[in-house]
Amino acid sequence: MSPTILVLNAGSSSLKFALYAAGTAEILCRGGVSGIGGAVKVAATGAEASFLDAAPPVAHDDHETAVAWLLDALRRTPRLAPGAAGHRVVHGGADFADPVRVDDAVLEALDRLVPLAPAHQPHNLAAIRAVGKAWPGLPQVACFDTAFHRTVPRLAQLFPIPHALTDEGIVRYGFHGLSYQHIAEVLPQIAGDGAEGRVIVAHLGHGASLCALKARRSVATTMGFTAFDGLMMGTRSGAIDPGLVLHLIRERGLDPEAVADLLNARSGLLGVSGLSDDVRVLQDSSDPRAAEALALFAYRAVREAGSLMAALGGLDALVFTAGIGEHAPAVRAAICAGLAWAGIALDETRNEAGAGRISRDGSGIAVYVIPADEEAPIARAVDRLVFGALPD
Repeated sequence: MSPTILVLNAGSSSLKFALYAAGTAEILCRGGVSGIGGAVKVAATGAEASFLDAAPPVAHDDHETAVAWLLDALRRTPRLAPGAAGHRVVHGGADFADPVRVDDAVLEALDRLVPLAPAHQPHNLAAIRAVGKAWPGLPQVACFDTAFHRTVPRLAQLFPIPHALTDEGIVRYGFHGLSYQHIAEVLPQIAGDGAEGRVIVAHLGHGASLCALKARRSVATTMGFTAFDGLMMGTRSGAIDPGLVLHLIRERGLDPEAVADLLNARSGLLGVSGLSDDVRVLQDSSDPRAAEALALFAYRAVREAGSLMAALGGLDALVFTAGIGEHAPAVRAAICAGLAWAGIALDETRNEAGAGRISRDGSGIAVYVIPADEEAPIARAVDRLVFGALPD
């Protein structure tokens, strides 16, 4: 068998992985370890998923253990030995606008960005180091969630702060870029000529954001300097009054670490409901706080979508993707109801099916559900940079 491309996508509580055939970027298998630090689950699909069958059971109670377990399973299967590896890296800062071959200087630069994405960046970089330890000298490529948004106009990147801080790189970077890149790449196959129009993509998962596309390029997005900004999320607050942060520090006596924990790990759906950060749990609950949390989640999405419509000068299509976006028809329906004034007319039957176009045939704005795939753009980048494959 020809060399494979190993793709690792380390999230805050999960590790997604995929194997592709080098030279063609054909998918061989994909899977993930979810619930790291809690109730761990392992799943894999595809023609080569059986390589995990012989792997010993492991608790996977942290990312380091999960990565080591996966790499050990691969080492037990020589035919799947990777010829290169690609990684999702959440923050590329001002210096990284394209995928890059990893070396010591790149790792050092990415380490300096850890404070801007503390829930993700350390896991991303730990995975790179783990692969380097398992296969010394193996070519590795870092692909950045921020890179897709480097096309955003300067005004949309700026914060109204002293320009000296802007010059130091404190700007709106945006995130979930690999997910948005995938949608931009596949949208013409689904929406035809409409893909080149004014599109909002809603990446709704444990982390959530919206991106405004024009001609399939990012022109505005809801996340900012960090992944705290914008939409309400599973445990993150999203956009709040900066004065609230000062109030928590000055009047409530919280130190910065406590405020960060409150806004990152104890807010969002979990904080508002007091029950769970899982939409499925909240939908099954009779507690009025659960209903309020879901209503607020949809309301904030509608508010932010209105802002992006203004940036686009209108809207031609809305795309839902990621865990909630793909699997929660009631959430999609609530958001579309809030945007009905703009011309969205949802087809209830299609929405329940949750695939392809879910708007009515006569809807002024087309609405789609498209599965997320952050790993495919990474595999193609590795193929280009390491194996010399031509770009799509």
